[in-house]
Amino acid sequence: MKINIVMVEPEIPQNTGNIARTCAITGAKLHLVRPLGFQITDRTLKRSGLDYWDKLDIEEHMSLQKFLEKYPPEQNNMFFASTKATHCYSDVDYSKFDEVFVLYGKETKGLPEDLLQKYIEKTIRIPMRNTLRSLNLSNSVAIITYEILRQIGFDGLQETSEYFWE
Repeated sequence: MKINIVMVEPEIPQNTGNIARTCAITGAKLHLVRPLGFQITDRTLKRSGLDYWDKLDIEEHMSLQKFLEKYPPEQNNMFFASTKATHCYSDVDYSKFDEVFVLYGKETKGLPEDLLQKYIEKTIRIPMRNTLRSLNLSNSVAIITYEILRQIGFDGLQETSEYFWE
C-alpha cells in the first residue's frame, strides 16, 4: 500500500521535520501544500528531519486547490484529519485500499471548514479529552500512519530487531 501524508500549509518547521522523518522511516510520501510557514532550507526543519531528507519521497504543491486538482478526492482514497471529524481514525479499514491520502491542516487552524463539510464522511479524528485542544501535529501523523501500517501487517517494514541480549 502507498501512504500519502499531506501537510496543508504547515507552520512549524520542527513539526514538519518530525513528520518528514516519520515518512522516511515508514515509506510514506510527504506532500507539502503551500504556503509554508518556513523555508524548506530552514535549519530547524533540517535538524528535526535529521539525516533522512535524502530518503524521503516528497512533492510540493503551490496551493490546496492545485493539490486537489491533481489528486481529486472523489478519485482517490482521501481522508481528512481533524478534531472536528465524525469518525475515529481506527474505525476505517485502510487495508482495502492500494493507496491512501491523509490530509492534515496547519497547526493553528486545521483544515478549511468548507473542505471538512464537503467530505464529512471521510473525516477522521483521534479521540482525546474534550477539555484540551489537540495533540501535537507530528504525533497525530505518527499515530494515524502507524494504524494504517498495523492494518496491513507492517508490510515492507522491519519486524524484528537486529539487536539481541545475551
